[in-house]
Amino acid sequence: MKDFIIPQFPPSVDWRDERDMGTPARMGAPVTMTVDGFEITVPEGTSVMRAAAEAGIMVPKLCASDNMEAFGSCRLCVVEIEGRRGTPASCTTPVAEGMVVHTQSDKLRRMRKGVMELYISDHPLDCLTCAANGDCELQDMAGAVGLRDVRYKAPEGGALANHFATREGADINALYVPKDESNPYFTYDPAKCIVCSRCVRACEEVQGTFALTIEGRGFDSRVSAGAAGDDFLTSDCVSCGACVQACPTATLQEKSVIELGTPERSIITTCAYCGVGCSFKAELNGDELVRMVPYKHGKANRGHSCIKGRFAYGYASHKERILKPMIRESIDQPWREVEWDEALAFTADRLRGIQQKYGRNSVGVITSSRCTNEESYLVQKLTRAVFMNNNTDTCARVCHSPTGYGLGQAFGTSAGTQDFDSVAQADVIMIIGANPTDAHPVFASHMKKRVRQGAKVIVVDPRRIDMVRSAHIEAAHHLPLKPGTNVAVVTAMAHVIVTEGLVDEAFIRERCDWDEYLHYAEFASQPRHSPEATEMLTGIPAADLRAAARLYATGGNGAIYYGLGVTEHSQGSTTVMGIANLAMLTGNIGREGVGVNPLRGQNNVQGSCDMGSFPHELPGYRHVKLPEVREIYEKAWGVEIDPEPGLRIPNMLDAAVAGTFKGLYCQGEDILQSDPDTHHVAAGLAAMECVIVHDLFLNETANYAHVFLPGSSFLEKDGTFTNAERRINRVRKVMAPKNGYEDWEVTQLLANALGANWTYTHPQQIMEEIAATTPSFAGVSYEVLEEVGSVQWPCNEDAPEGTPTMHVDHFVSGKGRLIVTEYVATDERSGPRFPLLLTTGRILSQYNVGAQTRRTANSMWHEEDVLEIHPHDAEVRGINDGDWVRLASRAGDTTLRAKLTDRVSTGVVYTTFHHPTTQANVVTTDFSDWATNCPEFKVTAVQVSPSNGPSEWQERYSEHAERSRRILPAAE
Repeated sequence: MKDFIIPQFPPSVDWRDERDMGTPARMGAPVTMTVDGFEITVPEGTSVMRAAAEAGIMVPKLCASDNMEAFGSCRLCVVEIEGRRGTPASCTTPVAEGMVVHTQSDKLRRMRKGVMELYISDHPLDCLTCAANGDCELQDMAGAVGLRDVRYKAPEGGALANHFATREGADINALYVPKDESNPYFTYDPAKCIVCSRCVRACEEVQGTFALTIEGRGFDSRVSAGAAGDDFLTSDCVSCGACVQACPTATLQEKSVIELGTPERSIITTCAYCGVGCSFKAELNGDELVRMVPYKHGKANRGHSCIKGRFAYGYASHKERILKPMIRESIDQPWREVEWDEALAFTADRLRGIQQKYGRNSVGVITSSRCTNEESYLVQKLTRAVFMNNNTDTCARVCHSPTGYGLGQAFGTSAGTQDFDSVAQADVIMIIGANPTDAHPVFASHMKKRVRQGAKVIVVDPRRIDMVRSAHIEAAHHLPLKPGTNVAVVTAMAHVIVTEGLVDEAFIRERCDWDEYLHYAEFASQPRHSPEATEMLTGIPAADLRAAARLYATGGNGAIYYGLGVTEHSQGSTTVMGIANLAMLTGNIGREGVGVNPLRGQNNVQGSCDMGSFPHELPGYRHVKLPEVREIYEKAWGVEIDPEPGLRIPNMLDAAVAGTFKGLYCQGEDILQSDPDTHHVAAGLAAMECVIVHDLFLNETANYAHVFLPGSSFLEKDGTFTNAERRINRVRKVMAPKNGYEDWEVTQLLANALGANWTYTHPQQIMEEIAATTPSFAGVSYEVLEEVGSVQWPCNEDAPEGTPTMHVDHFVSGKGRLIVTEYVATDERSGPRFPLLLTTGRILSQYNVGAQTRRTANSMWHEEDVLEIHPHDAEVRGINDGDWVRLASRAGDTTLRAKLTDRVSTGVVYTTFHHPTTQANVVTTDFSDWATNCPEFKVTAVQVSPSNGPSEWQERYSEHAERSRRILPAAE
């Protein structure tokens, strides 16, 4: 008898094994039982179905899936258990010690065949032409049970069919109800629905939206996308694709599969949208991408996805994508397409000439948080080893540099403390300055699941985001602070914790600097920091703030998740240190379910920081002034490293206006749209003599460029991304680069045109160099990633498989530091002329500056930026919903449409920055974080007034952009 032993904590899973085990894995005491003569040991609580699957015996099923709890409705998975009457469903029956199970017998075969016959009787037999042919579980199960004939026939018509037929004006006796084609990405064919409820359960259990239900009875039962009259576009459906993935038939089917056919091969890669870092199977026919399917063993997403990663990949083949290099002598001329050799020679000559004329510090680079680790590493190497200066910056500083500074000061390292799975152990979840459901939707689904299980939520945000109240979710506390008062709120929470004796003194004595704690406690306990004293400043009722602080300190495992609403402030770094103080005061650090966790905005924000994209730090967050660090790279690169920090992006622009900075290589970034004070950015770019934009599209920055180097999408390259939980994931080439080169190759070509002698032939070699020079990456290699799937840094001799939870026994810096967090009001103040405060953010369907998502069908959900304004503020200004309004600040003005909503507080307005026609950053100021220069996007004093349409500035900008994008026709 063969003995199968399944390890208990946790089950050993080959990350390439994609079998659906039927029900979720469990953790418990080992239980030994027998399935079809095979003895197997599994954790207590495991279903009989999963136990059989672990032994290699797949019990037929239709309603079961291992990413959802057992449902037991299809009755196809029945088994016989010795000593028990009847034929229980194996998916809902837990194993027991000594249990003997039989999955095959004449009785079971007859029952399963009868069940399948009933399913097929209400299903069209058009398998040869069905889009799911060859990828249909119903078809597979019919074969598995040996069904060859159907004796039954569904009734003609029916209540539900007649309802739909009447609504669509079709034949009242039609058997099948019409398809719902409203969603641009998938179709719903109710005629093929077998009412297994998997889609409904996936929407509830996996996504947490609760948009779907079952309506009708008997043969008329069908899936419904909400209330009467709703379809999959107008309902609460968020188009995450969970229902499509769960559907065992062609009821819910990707339109791409219907058009292009069933994919024949797949490659596992990593999404290039937000910082969650979801793993996907890119499924293809030949080199044509058919669909992106979330990978079940992706440790960041666990088989889930959002609308962007699942469906919004069409930008990679959009007609506006530039595939040939282009150059022009000046920005008022049209572009001229050239070959790569000419473009690189033109660029190298320009850059050499600039450095010869203005000095070596007159040029610099900007790396991208959309590009791979390997590409970011090469771009910062370009400026340090070829340009011979430290003029390198990245959008990661523009959004999250206070995280690096604040956590580095408090804990000794500048990254989140937990993995995403940790939220499943949290009892109290504090969300401050983040909107997970819109910006990090897959992680938000994990978070919502934990909340439905009983965790309490504290939301600190000027808007009523979905985590405050949505389907089956309600926050214990919503603290709608006045924008710009984060430090005061966090310090007031610390005041409550200290003065009410809620401090974990044992943790602090063991893990933190006690003298610094005493100094901080004296500071925080001062009456001026009490919730009562700060109520007028923050706008938060003192009783609410006290209750929230008590809940965080006493509610069990407390986890803090924060985003750009914390970092993009003049006191962003101070707030991060204040958040770290809260975690240390309460002992919420160093174990599962707790921690301080920044939610990174773009796919590789963490990685671009890790790779040394800052002007003052080499890879691994080591300052350029340290001779022992410079020596590492001087030996590796054969050059001398400048010990002086270089210029940040605002400094580059200031120097350009002053006439001392003249050349910029910008890879994958659109600083004209994404950075603050658009007028200043434009002036700086216009003053330069050579701006090189390396991107997929002619973006807004390219309006001022002299060279355009076409980039490659994430589907066309090899490399790695590092997500918000420090997880290093492989990016695998799905198809050949449409422009001829991967982005790292373009950077290498440019470096060599400037006299370097780089000889990389694959990104694997770049990672080897990173591992050899960066301690936290010392154990990272493509071989390791192929073996285990992904790792979280630090990955080295001490942690060969990575580090899911940081600071378990001690902080990286030794003792944790509690740092005084004095509130200093921003210089950006509201007043009679600009009485409102503008804050900005993102929306689910769009991403960052919209370069990718605007070139997909996602624009159906968000075709323009709108200004959210409270009805009271709108009424006094004579503004109605949908009106054009002028949004003006001290820096500039723009126009957009108003959306009246009570999601924002009075005195606060909100907009997104996804569309260049709005250019929301034309109104944001150049104020920034005191420690890192991170722009203060989240606090801008504005006035809102009625308008007749686009402003004069927008019209001039549109005309300039159109002129700047002229391309001469190719020579005959």
